Amino acid sequence: MPITPLLLTFRRLGLPLDKLVMNVDRVGSTSGASIPLALDELNRQGKLKEGDLLLLDAFGGGFAWGSALLRW
Repeated sequence: MPITPLLLTFRRLGLPLDKLVMNVDRVGSTSGASIPLALDELNRQGKLKEGDLLLLDAFGGGFAWGSALLRW
C-alpha cells in the first residue's frame, strides 16, 4: 500500500489498517464524490451497521482537506 495522507492519519491515530477504505483504484479520482461512493459500496456490501462510528477523511490538490466523524 503506497504511503498516502490517509495511511499516515490511520497510523498516527493507531487505527487498524483493515478499516481503511480507499476506492481510487476502482473508481478513479472522483473528487467530492469519493466518500459518498465509498459509503454506498460499503452499505451495499453490508459492511455498515447502525451505530458504527465513521471517520471521513479526504485530501485534495492545492493543500485542501476535510474530515468528519459521524455515527451511521
